[in-house]
Amino acid sequence: MQITTESGIARADIDGAAVGARFLLVLTHGAGGSVEAPDVLAVRDAGLGLGAVVARVTQPYRVRGARAPGAAGRQDAAWIEIVTALADLAPGVPLVQGGRSNGARVACRTAAAVAARAVIALAFPLHPPHQLRPAGPTRLAELLAARDGGAAVLVVTGERDPFGIPGSADADRVVVIPAETHGLKGHREQVISAVAGWLPTVLWPLTEGDKKGSPD
Repeated sequence: MQITTESGIARADIDGAAVGARFLLVLTHGAGGSVEAPDVLAVRDAGLGLGAVVARVTQPYRVRGARAPGAAGRQDAAWIEIVTALADLAPGVPLVQGGRSNGARVACRTAAAVAARAVIALAFPLHPPHQLRPAGPTRLAELLAARDGGAAVLVVTGERDPFGIPGSADADRVVVIPAETHGLKGHREQVISAVAGWLPTVLWPLTEGDKKGSPD
C-alpha cells in the first residue's frame, strides 16, 4: 500500500485482517533500517496474536533511498499523514503505534497528535552512543511527551545498548533484555512476550466485574 505525503511516498506492508480487527498497530523502522528488522517483526507477530491489523511503514525518506530522516518536524508531519490514512483500514478501533530507535522517537513525538492509545518504543535512543545520559531533557522529553498526551508507553531495550536505557519512571513499563544490544536482533520470544503481556492491560483493562469474577 502506498501513501502520498508532503514528504513523498510512504509504503505500508499490511498484515492481518482489517475486518474484525481489535486494534490498529502501526510500526516503523530505525533511521537507516527496514520494517524487516527482527524486533519490528516480533512486535508485529505479538500484535497479530492479539487480533490487530498491522501496518509496517517504510517512511518516505527510506522509500527515496536516503538513510537519514532529516528534520524532525518534517518527519513527524509525514508520519501524521501516514497514520491518518491508515486509520481508514479499521475505523473506530484503538490505535497503537511504535518503532525502533529513531522510529520510536517519531512514535512518541506524534502520539498525542494521532490520539494513540499506546506506544511501543524499541531501543529508544536516549543519547548518542556511549555518552552518559545528558542533563538536558531533549530526547527524554520526547519519551515523556507520549505519556503526557495520554498514551501508555512500553520500552523494550537491550542491557548493553550504547544509546542508553530509559529508567523505570520514564515509561509505563521498561523491559530490559539481558545481553542484548541496540539492534535487539535476538531474544525474539522475549520481545513478543513483553508486548503480548503488556498491551492487553492497556487496551482492555479489567472491569470491576471482571476483577471479582462472574459466571459464564
